[in-house]
Amino acid sequence: MTTIIEPAEDLSVLTGLTEITRFAGVGTAVSSASYSQAELLEILGIEDPKIRSVFLNSAIERRFLTLPPEERGGARAAEPQGDLLDKHKKIAVEMGCRALEACLKSAGATLSDLRHLCCVTSTGFLTPGLSALIIRELGIDPHCSRSDIVGMGCNAGLNALNVVAGWSAAHPGELGVVLCSEACSAAYALDGTMRTAVVNSLFGDGSAALALVSGDGRVPGPRVLKFASYIITDAVDAMRYDWDRDQDRFSFFLDPQIPYVVGAHAEIVIDRLLSGTGLRRSDIGHWLVHSGGKKVIDAVVVNLGLSRYDVRHTTGVLRDYGNLSSGSFLFSYERLADEDVARPGDYGVLMTMGPGSTIEMALIQW
Repeated sequence: MTTIIEPAEDLSVLTGLTEITRFAGVGTAVSSASYSQAELLEILGIEDPKIRSVFLNSAIERRFLTLPPEERGGARAAEPQGDLLDKHKKIAVEMGCRALEACLKSAGATLSDLRHLCCVTSTGFLTPGLSALIIRELGIDPHCSRSDIVGMGCNAGLNALNVVAGWSAAHPGELGVVLCSEACSAAYALDGTMRTAVVNSLFGDGSAALALVSGDGRVPGPRVLKFASYIITDAVDAMRYDWDRDQDRFSFFLDPQIPYVVGAHAEIVIDRLLSGTGLRRSDIGHWLVHSGGKKVIDAVVVNLGLSRYDVRHTTGVLRDYGNLSSGSFLFSYERLADEDVARPGDYGVLMTMGPGSTIEMALIQW
């Protein structure tokens, strides 16, 4: 006989949370110029039919990018690493400020209400970190506590959510914000290789912020219940951002097998996330998956038994923005929030994937 465990009325009892952290608001921003995939092929002078196929079969229509300046004749030359770092600092701060202000407006809060800022970026290195630069830029109270998550990649937004949810639970009633700001234009190399083409066909600039608060039952957003993580240690090098000696700069590498590796391990993580809750996958009404790429999304859909409707926000974000790295899942959450279809008691799963190779998940409830 199989014993069926019914979902607990209050899952916080099972997850050990004494203070419930809720989403209080969300905001996003992108860089100033957008391009279709066809436009980018022409601008970058790409004629190789295999590379053109990668761009045109990506399920991406447009992306926001800050391209290298035009040279004589209209060509775009690869930028030296120093210029790319300058670009990252400028774009990440500018987008981050706009996303943060939009998030606080969504939460009905102001800059003076902010008590903790956790910034995420993997497309450049900054010391002092992005949090300090944004606090200075916006004139935020210099007593605001902060943290920076650098170099974890596309999965890092959920790592940051875990950090700020813990901070929020320890500081009831105070406002914390997760801010992901990825200037992917500052992580591009232009060399005509297939390794570079895969990356250049996929990523776009974007910033997303999520406000969190605990101990306030008036906040209407979903509450954070549980996290689960998994590092696929056999595939640690399958996604990486490392020094390219030939290009004399950092560059991304994505193993062609990574979608299938992620898909094959997704069940392990969702089973751990739901373990002890009494919930089945069929009880999850809302799925917000990182827009990692068409093949990655397809692999997750197949291996978790999801429908195209379940990942409509994920595929919509990929179509309209490309892969926005760590903030992608928050762009999807913003779309779900705008739909206003989630009802009290509904469960949702957030899922991000990135270097490690790593899968992160979170369970939320409205």
